Amino acid sequence: MLKRLVLAMVGTALLVSPLGAWSVDGSPVRSDRAVFHITTFTTGLEHPWGAAFLPDGRLLVTERPGRMRVVDQDGRVSAPLDGVPRAERGGWEGGLLDVTVAPDFATTREVYFCHTARVQTGALTRLARARLSPDAKALEGATPILDVAPAQEEHRSHFGCRIAFGARDGKVYFSTGDGLTDPRRAQRLDDLAGKVLRLERDGSPAADNPFLNQPGARPEIWSYGHRNPQGLAFHPWTGSLWEAELGPRGGDEVNVIRAGGNYGWPLVTHGLDLDGSVISDLRSAPGMEDPLKVWTPVISPSGTAFYDGDAFPGWRGSLFLAALTMPGLVRLSIDGDQVTDEERLLTNEVRMRHVVQGLDGRLYILTDETEGRILRLE
Repeated sequence: MLKRLVLAMVGTALLVSPLGAWSVDGSPVRSDRAVFHITTFTTGLEHPWGAAFLPDGRLLVTERPGRMRVVDQDGRVSAPLDGVPRAERGGWEGGLLDVTVAPDFATTREVYFCHTARVQTGALTRLARARLSPDAKALEGATPILDVAPAQEEHRSHFGCRIAFGARDGKVYFSTGDGLTDPRRAQRLDDLAGKVLRLERDGSPAADNPFLNQPGARPEIWSYGHRNPQGLAFHPWTGSLWEAELGPRGGDEVNVIRAGGNYGWPLVTHGLDLDGSVISDLRSAPGMEDPLKVWTPVISPSGTAFYDGDAFPGWRGSLFLAALTMPGLVRLSIDGDQVTDEERLLTNEVRMRHVVQGLDGRLYILTDETEGRILRLE
């Protein structure tokens, strides 16, 4: 097992912290660069998926079955918000997924979220926006602003569905999965699946996108050749956009996203198909972007967050990834736009769907469970 992990590191060091069977609300945990307690912030959330802090310190959280709630600073969970559009269930990934708040939320109260939706031809990923009511009990004026077309019927998975506001340009960046049925959709420029999109706040293509005036290409596309990207975060210091995506059997990736870049899937991959067959013999190819980091065996990265808080000085500049397979929390040491080191935290106990940094500088982790929790590292 150790040999396989070392081979998967493609040149970066790996530290598996000797945490053993870690416990919540227990003894301090010592990791490479920090000592912390794991506490239960709140419980009773069914497969929580996305989360975003409001300016007053409350946390807006989605549950995959289709509910959105507000969690107070003391961990009290609200009733489900009214006005949330119906999310199409089905498959093992569909439902109400990511949520974020606009940079000017304090004045606009705008919330952006994505979910799977049923249309006449099948299921697809939908990006929507709304306003959070003044009493934080409802979404008002929820409106679809982009559908990831075309829809598909056979499978209902690989929706991607992570949202991030541009750190410097204020645009909406939105990741979409390849839909699983036909991975070649990720390479087609007339198809929004398997992409990172860059949008104005009304869902229209950003004015200087790389394929804006190319015949036969969707102008919303910022990058393409992605499998199932569920992590999207801006580097606080370089301003670059980092993306994490789930590979098949092997080949999870972390990438720095560049305008117009082709990230290879399925023409280039480090993984085998789910049935063990070969997808491609290529690990790299001219004209395609190489990943910064690859995992084989997989960790199944979902939500990601850069840490720039003060609660854990030793972690400043790290990228955290919530991992679903070999479940736990992964910390990457970053130098500029390069990965230099990896540390595995809180391994082999519970699937982790997302990690967010609180206004207090602590880390909050959403667990992917029927009786889902939010854990806090402090």
